[in-house]
Amino acid sequence: MTKFAIITGASTGIGAELAKLAAQDGYDLLLAADTPFADVPAGAQTLEADLSTFEGVDRLLATAGGRQVDLLCANAGHGLGRAFLDQDPKAWKHVVDTNVVGTVYLLQQVLKPMVARNAGKVLVTGSIAGYMPGSFQAVYNGTKAFVDSFVAAIQNEIKDADGVTLTNLMPGPVETEFFERGDMMDTSVGTDPNKSDPADVAKDGWVALMAGKAAIVSGWKNKIESAVANVTPNAVLAEQHRNMAEPGTAKD
Repeated sequence: MTKFAIITGASTGIGAELAKLAAQDGYDLLLAADTPFADVPAGAQTLEADLSTFEGVDRLLATAGGRQVDLLCANAGHGLGRAFLDQDPKAWKHVVDTNVVGTVYLLQQVLKPMVARNAGKVLVTGSIAGYMPGSFQAVYNGTKAFVDSFVAAIQNEIKDADGVTLTNLMPGPVETEFFERGDMMDTSVGTDPNKSDPADVAKDGWVALMAGKAAIVSGWKNKIESAVANVTPNAVLAEQHRNMAEPGTAKD
Protein backbone atom coordinates (compact mmCIF):
# COMPACT_ATOMS: atom_id res chain seq x y z
CA MET A 1 0.00 0.00 0.00
CA THR A 2 1.30 3.45 -0.93
CA LYS A 3 2.39 5.65 1.96
CA PHE A 4 0.14 8.65 2.63
CA ALA A 5 1.25 12.06 3.86
CA ILE A 6 -0.53 15.24 4.92
CA ILE A 7 1.47 18.46 4.71
CA THR A 8 0.04 21.78 5.91
CA GLY A 9 1.20 25.26 4.98
CA ALA A 10 2.22 23.59 1.72
CA SER A 11 1.43 26.24 -0.91
CA THR A 12 4.79 28.02 -0.59
CA GLY A 13 8.04 28.07 1.37
CA ILE A 14 9.10 25.25 3.67
CA GLY A 15 5.83 23.35 3.23
CA ALA A 16 6.08 23.34 -0.56
CA GLU A 17 9.65 22.06 -0.31
CA LEU A 18 8.61 19.34 2.14
CA ALA A 19 5.95 18.28 -0.36
CA LYS A 20 8.61 17.82 -3.04
CA LEU A 21 10.71 15.68 -0.71
CA ALA A 22 7.72 13.55 0.29
CA ALA A 23 6.77 13.05 -3.37
CA GLN A 24 10.33 11.98 -4.19
CA ASP A 25 10.09 9.44 -1.36
CA GLY A 26 6.95 7.91 -2.86
CA TYR A 27 4.22 9.32 -0.62
CA ASP A 28 0.70 10.04 -1.83
CA LEU A 29 0.08 13.65 -0.84
CA LEU A 30 -2.72 15.71 0.61
CA LEU A 31 -1.52 19.31 0.78
CA ALA A 32 -3.34 22.00 2.72
CA ALA A 33 -2.89 25.77 2.97
CA ASP A 34 -4.93 28.95 3.38
CA THR A 35 -3.42 30.49 0.22
CA PRO A 36 -3.59 29.31 -3.42
CA PHE A 37 -1.24 26.61 -4.66
CA ALA A 38 1.17 27.09 -7.54
CA ASP A 39 3.95 24.47 -7.74
CA VAL A 40 2.36 21.15 -6.78
CA PRO A 41 3.95 17.69 -7.18
CA ALA A 42 2.25 15.49 -9.78
CA GLY A 43 -0.72 13.60 -8.40
CA ALA A 44 -0.93 15.56 -5.15
CA GLN A 45 -4.36 16.50 -3.81
CA THR A 46 -4.73 20.06 -2.56
CA LEU A 47 -7.11 21.74 -0.15
CA GLU A 48 -7.50 25.43 0.66
CA ALA A 49 -8.66 25.59 4.28
CA ASP A 50 -8.33 27.78 7.35
CA LEU A 51 -6.45 25.52 9.75
CA SER A 52 -6.81 27.97 12.62
CA THR A 53 -10.20 26.39 13.39
CA PHE A 54 -11.39 22.98 14.51
CA GLU A 55 -13.71 23.04 11.49
CA GLY A 56 -10.82 23.61 9.09
CA VAL A 57 -8.79 20.78 10.59
CA ASP A 58 -11.84 18.49 10.55
CA ARG A 59 -12.34 19.35 6.87
CA LEU A 60 -8.72 18.42 6.17
CA LEU A 61 -9.07 15.08 7.92
CA ALA A 62 -12.37 14.40 6.17
CA THR A 63 -10.67 15.07 2.84
CA ALA A 64 -8.18 12.33 3.72
CA GLY A 65 -11.15 9.98 3.45
CA GLY A 66 -10.20 7.73 6.34
CA ARG A 67 -6.78 6.82 4.93
CA GLN A 68 -4.07 5.92 7.39
CA VAL A 69 -1.76 8.92 7.81
CA ASP A 70 1.81 7.65 7.68
CA LEU A 71 3.40 11.09 7.69
CA LEU A 72 2.24 14.50 8.92
CA CYS A 73 4.20 17.69 8.37
CA ALA A 74 2.44 20.24 10.58
CA ASN A 75 3.91 23.33 8.99
CA ALA A 76 0.97 25.77 8.84
CA GLY A 77 1.61 29.05 10.61
CA HIS A 78 2.06 32.74 10.09
CA GLY A 79 3.49 35.77 11.81
CA LEU A 80 2.50 39.31 12.67
CA GLY A 81 4.85 42.22 13.02
CA ARG A 82 4.63 45.69 14.59
CA ALA A 83 3.87 46.81 18.15
CA PHE A 84 1.49 44.56 20.05
CA LEU A 85 -0.59 47.47 21.39
CA ASP A 86 -1.27 48.62 17.82
CA GLN A 87 -2.35 45.24 16.48
CA ASP A 88 -5.93 44.35 15.57
CA PRO A 89 -7.10 41.70 18.08
CA LYS A 90 -8.56 39.67 15.21
CA ALA A 91 -5.12 39.59 13.59
CA TRP A 92 -3.20 38.38 16.63
CA LYS A 93 -5.96 35.92 17.50
CA HIS A 94 -5.60 34.34 14.07
CA VAL A 95 -1.86 33.91 14.68
CA VAL A 96 -2.54 32.18 18.02
CA ASP A 97 -5.31 30.04 16.55
CA THR A 98 -3.23 28.96 13.54
CA ASN A 99 0.10 28.39 15.25
CA VAL A 100 -1.24 26.93 18.51
CA VAL A 101 -4.90 25.83 18.46
CA GLY A 102 -5.00 24.37 14.96
CA THR A 103 -1.59 22.75 15.29
CA VAL A 104 -2.37 21.14 18.65
CA TYR A 105 -5.75 19.85 17.48
CA LEU A 106 -4.29 18.38 14.28
CA LEU A 107 -1.46 16.71 16.20
CA GLN A 108 -3.90 15.16 18.67
CA GLN A 109 -6.10 13.78 15.90
CA VAL A 110 -3.21 12.30 13.90
CA LEU A 111 -0.92 11.15 16.72
CA LYS A 112 -3.62 9.19 18.54
CA PRO A 113 -4.00 6.49 15.84
CA MET A 114 -0.25 6.52 15.16
CA VAL A 115 0.49 5.73 18.80
CA ALA A 116 -2.26 3.09 18.86
CA ARG A 117 -0.61 1.21 15.98
CA ASN A 118 2.95 2.21 17.04
CA ALA A 119 3.87 3.56 13.63
CA GLY A 120 4.05 6.97 11.99
CA LYS A 121 6.14 10.08 11.48
CA VAL A 122 5.34 13.69 12.42
CA LEU A 123 7.38 16.80 11.68
CA VAL A 124 6.31 20.03 13.41
CA THR A 125 7.68 23.39 12.31
CA GLY A 126 8.65 25.22 15.48
CA SER A 127 11.22 28.02 15.46
CA ILE A 128 14.28 29.34 17.24
CA ALA A 129 12.01 32.39 17.74
CA GLY A 130 10.60 30.41 20.65
CA TYR A 131 13.86 31.00 22.51
CA MET A 132 13.70 34.78 22.22
CA PRO A 133 11.19 37.38 23.53
CA GLY A 134 9.98 38.82 20.23
CA SER A 135 9.76 42.57 20.55
CA PHE A 136 7.58 43.83 17.66
CA GLN A 137 6.73 40.20 16.90
CA ALA A 138 5.60 39.27 20.38
CA VAL A 139 2.59 37.08 19.64
CA TYR A 140 4.36 35.03 16.98
CA ASN A 141 7.40 34.34 19.14
CA GLY A 142 5.12 33.49 22.04
CA THR A 143 3.27 30.91 19.93
CA LYS A 144 6.54 29.33 18.82
CA ALA A 145 7.72 29.13 22.44
CA PHE A 146 4.52 27.19 23.08
CA VAL A 147 5.07 24.88 20.10
CA ASP A 148 8.70 24.14 21.02
CA SER A 149 7.70 23.34 24.61
CA PHE A 150 4.58 21.40 23.64
CA VAL A 151 6.38 19.12 21.20
CA ALA A 152 9.07 18.28 23.77
CA ALA A 153 6.37 17.41 26.30
CA ILE A 154 4.45 15.15 23.91
CA GLN A 155 7.67 13.42 22.92
CA ASN A 156 8.02 12.40 26.55
CA GLU A 157 4.38 11.34 26.85
CA ILE A 158 4.60 8.99 23.86
CA LYS A 159 8.17 7.77 24.42
CA ASP A 160 7.00 4.17 24.79
CA ALA A 161 5.61 4.26 21.25
CA ASP A 162 9.06 3.73 19.77
CA GLY A 163 7.62 3.24 16.27
CA VAL A 164 6.38 6.84 16.23
CA THR A 165 8.75 9.67 15.34
CA LEU A 166 7.90 13.22 16.45
CA THR A 167 10.45 15.82 15.34
CA ASN A 168 10.58 19.58 15.93
CA LEU A 169 12.09 21.58 13.05
CA MET A 170 13.40 24.92 14.34
CA PRO A 171 14.56 27.31 11.63
CA GLY A 172 15.51 30.95 11.97
CA PRO A 173 14.44 33.59 9.41
CA VAL A 174 13.62 31.94 6.08
CA GLU A 175 13.25 33.53 2.63
CA THR A 176 9.50 33.06 2.23
CA GLU A 177 6.33 35.16 2.06
CA PHE A 178 6.25 35.11 5.88
CA PHE A 179 7.62 38.62 6.34
CA GLU A 180 5.47 40.18 3.63
CA ARG A 181 2.32 38.58 5.06
CA GLY A 182 3.35 39.69 8.54
CA ASP A 183 3.78 43.35 7.46
CA MET A 184 7.50 43.28 8.22
CA MET A 185 9.07 44.48 4.98
CA ASP A 186 10.31 47.70 6.60
CA THR A 187 12.31 45.80 9.23
CA SER A 188 15.91 44.63 9.36
CA VAL A 189 14.98 40.95 9.50
CA GLY A 190 12.34 41.27 6.79
CA THR A 191 14.80 42.75 4.30
CA ASP A 192 17.83 40.68 5.33
CA PRO A 193 19.27 39.12 2.13
CA ASN A 194 20.92 36.32 4.11
CA LYS A 195 17.80 34.48 5.27
CA SER A 196 17.78 30.70 4.95
CA ASP A 197 16.66 28.98 1.76
CA PRO A 198 13.37 27.11 2.39
CA ALA A 199 14.68 24.13 0.42
CA ASP A 200 17.65 23.83 2.77
CA VAL A 201 15.43 24.10 5.85
CA ALA A 202 13.01 21.48 4.53
CA LYS A 203 15.90 19.13 3.76
CA ASP A 204 17.29 19.55 7.28
CA GLY A 205 13.86 18.75 8.73
CA TRP A 206 13.33 15.78 6.44
CA VAL A 207 16.70 14.21 7.25
CA ALA A 208 16.12 14.69 11.00
CA LEU A 209 12.62 13.21 10.76
CA MET A 210 13.80 10.14 8.89
CA ALA A 211 16.64 9.69 11.39
CA GLY A 212 14.16 9.79 14.28
CA LYS A 213 15.64 12.91 15.88
CA ALA A 214 13.66 14.84 18.49
CA ALA A 215 14.65 18.27 17.20
CA ILE A 216 16.78 20.01 14.61
CA VAL A 217 17.87 23.64 14.49
CA SER A 218 18.35 24.42 10.81
CA GLY A 219 21.50 26.37 9.91
CA TRP A 220 24.78 26.74 11.83
CA LYS A 221 24.19 30.41 12.65
CA ASN A 222 20.81 29.52 14.15
CA LYS A 223 22.38 26.70 16.17
CA ILE A 224 24.74 29.25 17.72
CA GLU A 225 21.94 31.77 18.28
CA SER A 226 19.68 29.24 20.01
CA ALA A 227 22.52 28.06 22.25
CA VAL A 228 23.43 31.62 23.23
CA ALA A 229 19.78 32.46 23.91
CA ASN A 230 19.67 29.83 26.65
CA VAL A 231 22.19 31.76 28.74
CA THR A 232 21.27 35.35 27.82
CA PRO A 233 18.90 37.47 29.99
CA ASN A 234 15.45 38.01 28.48
CA ALA A 235 15.83 41.81 28.56
CA VAL A 236 18.95 41.54 26.40
CA LEU A 237 17.27 39.12 23.99
CA ALA A 238 14.22 41.38 23.71
CA GLU A 239 16.42 44.37 22.84
CA GLN A 240 18.28 42.32 20.24
CA HIS A 241 14.97 41.29 18.70
CA ARG A 242 13.81 44.90 18.70
CA ASN A 243 16.83 45.79 16.57
CA MET A 244 15.72 43.19 14.01
CA ALA A 245 11.94 43.61 14.02
CA GLU A 246 11.10 47.20 14.91
CA PRO A 247 9.44 49.01 11.98
CA GLY A 248 11.81 51.37 10.24
CA THR A 249 14.96 49.30 10.88
CA ALA A 250 15.26 48.07 7.30
CA LYS A 251 18.70 48.61 5.86
CA ASP A 252 19.00 50.57 2.63
